[in-house]
Amino acid sequence: MPDVKHDFDARVIAFYLPQYHPIPENDAWWGKGFTEWTNVGKARRRYPGHYQPHVPADLGYYDLRVPETRAAQAELAKTYGIEAFCYYHYWFAGRRLLERPFQEVLASKEPDFPFLLCWANQTWTGIWHGASDRILIEQTYPGADDHRRHFESLLPAFTDPRYLRVDGKPIFVVYRPAELPDPAETLDFWRAMARDAGLGGLHCVAVGSTAWALEHGFDAAIVDRLGIPPRREQRLEFKFFQQLQRLGFPSILRYRHTIRGYFDDLPRHANERVYPNVIPNWDNTPRSGARGFVMHGSTPELFRKQLARALAWTRGVRREDRLVFVKSWNEWAEGNHLEPDLKFGLRYLEAVRDCLNEEASMATGRRGN
Repeated sequence: MPDVKHDFDARVIAFYLPQYHPIPENDAWWGKGFTEWTNVGKARRRYPGHYQPHVPADLGYYDLRVPETRAAQAELAKTYGIEAFCYYHYWFAGRRLLERPFQEVLASKEPDFPFLLCWANQTWTGIWHGASDRILIEQTYPGADDHRRHFESLLPAFTDPRYLRVDGKPIFVVYRPAELPDPAETLDFWRAMARDAGLGGLHCVAVGSTAWALEHGFDAAIVDRLGIPPRREQRLEFKFFQQLQRLGFPSILRYRHTIRGYFDDLPRHANERVYPNVIPNWDNTPRSGARGFVMHGSTPELFRKQLARALAWTRGVRREDRLVFVKSWNEWAEGNHLEPDLKFGLRYLEAVRDCLNEEASMATGRRGN
């Protein structure tokens, strides 16, 4: 990997999906050899102007069991200013799924690129395929012994020098925090184990409401605005698209409208505890067809405006806490990726780099004054 150095004043972290290699469970549920590419490959246009399929460019239809693929992803991310990958992590009362790519990153010490983990603690169902009552694997919370075993399984990652930290503490994200039976008690238990392991504690982050997160023992929150209600000026358009749904079209909202209010009501008085989340695009019709949801009309230029607003909102926060998340690096079956495709190439990544460069220049100017 080339020695790419940046002097950015903010820290951009991209969520990372590991579902690009076959596992026995997916073979049984969806057919032999299933990966996320299976859904991506069957995507089709659902209405005039619908951008599908998304075809990967520079990295191709990769397999995450291949070390060279993981190295190429890290090189690309580092070149364009991404500080770390936030790997989705799956733990079902002692059973792990899709763990192989990250475990190989951990064991091999390669690539030399920062990371953190997000516990995607939700039951897997067939909802996006029209089978919402079909439980594939259930997320349960058996109690303290399970929490202990879970933490012990994470300890090799937490102690890795590449693991991303705030104030020296490993960052651990919980995707569905409200589903924990007693979040504060669980977090206190994990923090005590972390201190006993010499880590100084954990920096625990919830995806969701800041007020709820702080009330239930989390240190911070990632604010995810996907699916926010339409603004007043969008109502006529929203009603029009509702009519289209009755004709078999997916749910559609314009990207430029859905991102407009992302940061309007973030709590300024506690912004060091709020990590904005920005989204390049959203279109899960490859997974769910007409039941999907589409943010229509995303472009790198519009994404750049959204990211610039997020970075501007975090000004004044010390760099240690100035985290901005991107959802996601590689969720291709949700049309949600920074990785280059044939239509836009590297332009979404270039938007990240350009925004960070502009923000760093402004920060230098402010310090100079």
